[in-house]
Amino acid sequence: MRYSVIVPVFNRPEEVNELLASLCRQTLKDFEVIIVEDGSDVESRDVCRRYGDRLDIIYYAKENGGPGLARNTGAEHASGEYLIILDSDVVLPEGYLQAVDDELRRQPADAFGGPDAAHPDFTPVQKAISYSMTSFFTTGGIRGGKKKLDKFYPRSFNMGIRREVYRSLGGFSQMRFGEDIDFSYRICEAGYSTRLFPEAWVWHKRRTDFRKFYRQVYNSGIARINLEKRHPGTMKAVHLLPAVFTVGTLALVFLSAVGFVAGVCWLMLLPWVPIVLYALIIFADSALKSRSLRVGLLSVPAAFVQLMGYGMGFIKAWWKRCVKKGDEFAAFERNFYK
Repeated sequence: MRYSVIVPVFNRPEEVNELLASLCRQTLKDFEVIIVEDGSDVESRDVCRRYGDRLDIIYYAKENGGPGLARNTGAEHASGEYLIILDSDVVLPEGYLQAVDDELRRQPADAFGGPDAAHPDFTPVQKAISYSMTSFFTTGGIRGGKKKLDKFYPRSFNMGIRREVYRSLGGFSQMRFGEDIDFSYRICEAGYSTRLFPEAWVWHKRRTDFRKFYRQVYNSGIARINLEKRHPGTMKAVHLLPAVFTVGTLALVFLSAVGFVAGVCWLMLLPWVPIVLYALIIFADSALKSRSLRVGLLSVPAAFVQLMGYGMGFIKAWWKRCVKKGDEFAAFERNFYK
């Protein structure tokens, strides 16, 4: 067996159905699929059963422990030479596995990953969120592109790794969020090679509304502090930008409010100039790339939700971990992403 596709699932039977349907359309057939139900209230068991005659599929159900531990369960039962980790909210183009195989035969790698994109059928909100997660104007170019500003670290929505490497490192840690970056750091720290496979891309739904998106990026901001604690020196300047953006935006809004209370027109209006200029840049870039004015408009709140959500989580975790000396879970409390 060449590949084992491992997918952790939590209350997502509809997404699993779409992912399995896309796996049926793969041009390369040398793979098995392992679905790990992570304590779901709404299971995917019946969905998996419907694909039993078309896919080599294995279904496991376990108590909820987070996506990392669910992936480890899948890896324990995998027989493939390579493990391919996918999130349940992705859909694969028919040439995905062939692209992975072509890259590995051209130049072997211990671990790898590919970019993501918005499907034409995604809702405008999903397309706007996809833009905000991959645009240079929001992420600084560290996600979604063919070139990276730093060493490539595979992410769990689209990650591959040799089974022997996975097991030698003990798989994913018990981090509740950011566990994929932690694993990627450990892969690199152990001296294994990682590579971006540009043609092995996936359609990634991400979140379906701004409230869920805010919770996701908020937890990512918290995770960044936890990752720096586990792997000192891995935090780069680009990781600080959302917090700087958040503080700066709030300061500008505060100045405008002071101007309003004081009745000073220029002080009320001037702070909004950089905010409006940034919003116009996001709108224009997104509208041109998506060829949709609606997606362009929605990308403006998506960008602010992403940057300020991440920034608020980052600041909270910095206060609780670095100032108050709390443990790794101090900033999460009842805030685990679901």
